Amino acid sequence: MTRFLTPAKIGLLALIELYTDAIVPNSSTIPILSFILNQLLPSAHKSSSQQSRSLHTLPFILDLKAFEALLSSHPAATGLPGRSLWDHFLRKLWEVDSLDALHSFFATRGNLLARRREEIKKDGELGIPPPSEDMILLSRTSPFGSFIRRARVEHERLRFSDALSLWVAFVRWRAESRTYWARRNGGLERWAGNRALAEGQEDWGAEATEMLEHITYGALSLEDPDQGVISTDDVEKLLEFQVEQMQKLGNRIPEDVKEKFKSILEKNIIVPSLSHYLNFLDAWRAGDYPTSFDNLHRYFDYTMQNRDRLFYQYALMNLAVLQADFGCFDEAVAAMLETVSTARENKDMACLNFALNWLYHFGKAHPKIMKGTDSTNILGSEREGLAFLRVKAKETGMWTLWSSSLLSEAKLGMSNGESVAIAMENLLKSSQLIVEKNMKSMMGPQIAMHSSLWGRLGLAHLSKQYCDIFLRCHARFALFDDTLRFTCRVAHLLAERGRYDEAMEKLESLDENSLRSWKANQYWSKYRGILRLKRDLHRNDLSGADHLLSQLLQCNGSDTDTDLAFETNTLHIDYLIRRTNYGRALARIEHLASEMKEDGDDLNLRIKLLTMKALLQDKAGRPQKGFSIAVRAASIAWRARLVPALWGAIGAIANILTSLSEFQASCQILIAIIPRALEYENCTLNAQLFSFLVDAYMGIAGQAEPGSLKRKENLTRCLEFIDRAFNEYSAIEDIKGQCEMMAKKATIMKVWGENVLANDYASAYLALKNGVSI
Repeated sequence: MTRFLTPAKIGLLALIELYTDAIVPNSSTIPILSFILNQLLPSAHKSSSQQSRSLHTLPFILDLKAFEALLSSHPAATGLPGRSLWDHFLRKLWEVDSLDALHSFFATRGNLLARRREEIKKDGELGIPPPSEDMILLSRTSPFGSFIRRARVEHERLRFSDALSLWVAFVRWRAESRTYWARRNGGLERWAGNRALAEGQEDWGAEATEMLEHITYGALSLEDPDQGVISTDDVEKLLEFQVEQMQKLGNRIPEDVKEKFKSILEKNIIVPSLSHYLNFLDAWRAGDYPTSFDNLHRYFDYTMQNRDRLFYQYALMNLAVLQADFGCFDEAVAAMLETVSTARENKDMACLNFALNWLYHFGKAHPKIMKGTDSTNILGSEREGLAFLRVKAKETGMWTLWSSSLLSEAKLGMSNGESVAIAMENLLKSSQLIVEKNMKSMMGPQIAMHSSLWGRLGLAHLSKQYCDIFLRCHARFALFDDTLRFTCRVAHLLAERGRYDEAMEKLESLDENSLRSWKANQYWSKYRGILRLKRDLHRNDLSGADHLLSQLLQCNGSDTDTDLAFETNTLHIDYLIRRTNYGRALARIEHLASEMKEDGDDLNLRIKLLTMKALLQDKAGRPQKGFSIAVRAASIAWRARLVPALWGAIGAIANILTSLSEFQASCQILIAIIPRALEYENCTLNAQLFSFLVDAYMGIAGQAEPGSLKRKENLTRCLEFIDRAFNEYSAIEDIKGQCEMMAKKATIMKVWGENVLANDYASAYLALKNGVSI
């Protein structure tokens, strides 16, 4: 394997010569130059649209068909009429008809470059005429000039065996065009393109020439058909691309790509050190801690041999992130603190700011771990730390960190129940920065914050629309983790409306290769388990729910996502309530509330726990005991503008008023909030509010005179809202709620004296309880 030169690069040199000879017409200049620059410039300097387009149209190793597809449709500016650039390109390739001609080809590439003053003076003394005025000369420092100069130097460094391998690979690479070139030139001789064999045939004869051809080229071809087609430079570019894609998208390498790449590396005598980093990323995504740890050490051991401690902080940073992903939190914090110290020592502001940002987010996710270290005051308070990171990111031009800091400030304000306007202002600042700097990878967190904000304001349809916008328009540019979370968010919204099958189909539609990542697969599996657990609880399948719940609680450790942990704990409390184990349910709520108060968790989650506690008192037959709790929850939710939580808390207050015989006040409250609550499209909340409204109207009917019109009107309203509540419970397949509504309906019919209908509804109640749908 050569270090740099391949047949494809010889083709690029010939294509550059076509451009300098002014054969390319003006209308074809941009496609030709774009094609060449796509191969010469690093991927970091290409635009995303150009890079994505080239990935879909060009192979990694250019074959002759790629050149043909580009050049055959463009006519030549000079030469015979009817000839395309493809004909001129082939003529230059077939003019290289021997190993000596290949040496001359590289030696004359210097004529394409602009001459320096000393060279012009020397050429004048030797009588060499200056280049033609029609010829385009290339700057020595331009991308084309740099490529030509490097190609010449690399060819001069080649050993004879490598030069011969390059010549054989070039002959094989060019052979695809033999049929077309023969048709254009009225036929070709047997050894066209090889002057030594063509001239030697006259002296040696055809049979001896064929034997010489077999001895010279056949053995090498049989030895390795791909010898000389791929260079070490191509392998390094492929490694850089794979590392970039894995870091950008968060996926593992597909199995077929891994096998092909492994076969390429086996042919390389010197394995690039970046391949160890690629193996580290793949093992990390796969959840193989020992292998990832070993490859990380191996990569930085090789990398730092010649660069001393220049990149030592990046080794520590990768090690800290790796250890945090595998649950070694104390070691991760220690490694990241050392990263901060080393980055300060080396004055690496980019690494320093990333490390401080990581410590902030790690402290939010694991406050107990950070409290046990000496790093609690490294950033001061949360708001001061974010302000510091935002200022430093702006000073150093780290746009991603700047945008992330603005989003973190918005999230902090929303979690603490602060002004919605300030949170929206930070979101708009971040959005402007993302658009101006074209940071497509930041669209995931940006849209997630918008979706969360609209969800907290009670506009579920807007929240879902933002999720759909990301999945349709931005998912291909973002990390798979963002795609996974948005998909789970959509599945959660569908499950709240009772569309469990659609929710599961949404989760099953995710890319299988992306789910090969260990962390993503764990999150995906837990969310599927949560959806199944929720459905089993609603169907009153408590044995199946107990089995799922035991597995989810075992995985509900300190490294679990906050939202998943809270959802699991909420379902655990619901399971205990359905088992009528109110004591354990209350103890669980108290334990979670104390943890949230200690860790300073999201205010929205604390309000939900307070509302659950108030409703639990109602389940236990003591609704008045939850009055202060429900009022407190409603007050906090109103100040923080947490609208769905507010409706749940006010519903609990209305239920308590019903228990205190304040039926009219309860009705007024519920009639005021139900239309707004319906906008949130949460079937459980809607059914609960309708059920409370039925109880309030039933109380008003009880206060009316027997047989009066007022009692009849209120009982009729009860039946209407019972049907509404029953429909909501039926949508989410909640059998217990349906049974409760049938029992209330049978009671009303008995009050009316309709014993036959009362018996029918009682039978329907028993059928639902036994699992028979009606």
